[in-house]
Amino acid sequence: MKRNILTLSLLSFISLSAIAQKDEIKNAEDFIEDGNFDKAKTELATAEQKLSEANSKWTERFYLYKAQAYLADGKGVSVDDYKTAGDAYKKAIEMGSDEAQEGMSKLRNQLVQSAIDDQNAEEYKSAADKLVASYELNKQDTIYLYYAAANSLNGQNYDDALKYYEELKDLNFDGATVSYTAVNKESGETESFGSKEQRDLMAKTDNYTDPKDEKQPSKRGEIAKNIALIYIQEGNNDKAIAAMDDAKANNPDDLGLLQAEANMYYQMGDKEQYNKLMNELVKKNPNDANLYYNLGVSTAELGDQEQAVEYYKKALEIDPDMNNARMNIAAVILSKEREIIEEMNGLGMSKEDNKRYEELSEQRKEIYQEALPYLEAAVKKNPDNTDAIRTAMNIYTQVGNKEKAAEMKAMLEQ
Repeated sequence: MKRNILTLSLLSFISLSAIAQKDEIKNAEDFIEDGNFDKAKTELATAEQKLSEANSKWTERFYLYKAQAYLADGKGVSVDDYKTAGDAYKKAIEMGSDEAQEGMSKLRNQLVQSAIDDQNAEEYKSAADKLVASYELNKQDTIYLYYAAANSLNGQNYDDALKYYEELKDLNFDGATVSYTAVNKESGETESFGSKEQRDLMAKTDNYTDPKDEKQPSKRGEIAKNIALIYIQEGNNDKAIAAMDDAKANNPDDLGLLQAEANMYYQMGDKEQYNKLMNELVKKNPNDANLYYNLGVSTAELGDQEQAVEYYKKALEIDPDMNNARMNIAAVILSKEREIIEEMNGLGMSKEDNKRYEELSEQRKEIYQEALPYLEAAVKKNPDNTDAIRTAMNIYTQVGNKEKAAEMKAMLEQ
């Protein structure tokens, strides 16, 4: 009899406990509806201690309300709260909750939007943490880990950036995508669509035109480059080279990696190896104006000014709008003036010196006349280029063209 009494008492206790737990979960729901999220968390914390005694229906509701309580009103939610809410939604989803599935989708959108807001505010650490949290909620979305690495790099959190980039490399992350776009006739702006089907459907209407499939390049080269640059930043050139060699071994035909390797050697100060690799790139991609421009810069730094000008001219031949190439050609031409001025300053007052001074003055004017067409073209392409305008104005003054000098001065004043 005593055993039966004990059993009945225990069953009674379990029944009362389950009722109390239901009340706590129901109270939490009421507090959430009233916007009192702290009290909801308190009720849920109490209920969680006896959660193993609840049936599946109330357990599912517990996790659903827990997620909602930690997400609160969506303002000032910490990364830890997002993680707690995400874990709760996961458990509710496992129990078959459609409401939790919808809530998880909203949570991840909210998390990513919050990360974007942090990124725009240059709060790079917070942005990266939120993007990693979003990735961990669904590891199919590796693009968020990529953006987390980029934010860490921007925030100079090199240890985190390296960790994320290394994980992306281990995952063999590519990142190449196709964006489906069309032009909105009313706004004139190009818009992206979530899928080809959606874009094609909109393109059939009278509201959109010019549908295009735009390929976004692989990000492997960028990832390898950034891993190498972080090692260079840490003063570990050997690891940088090893990381690049490893990336190239796995992707030997990736031009982005070849560009990244060239950039790595440039960063190390090895301009000769940089030029060698860039020339390989030019052979494989002869219509890229940026390659020729960059070759011009590095070649000029190595002291071969004439070859640098040839690279700049080739860049302009491919892309006539590349104003930086024009400015650099003008700079190379005007650099010849330095030796002339030094010699002029060293001359005395003799007849021979005066004669030589006049000869040098003429040479100087010839240099000015050679540079002027590039400066004039640069100003024509970009009337806001104050460096080009000011240099042209000084040259016109030197060669005695008062009218053009006045024109350039008026442009500067505007």
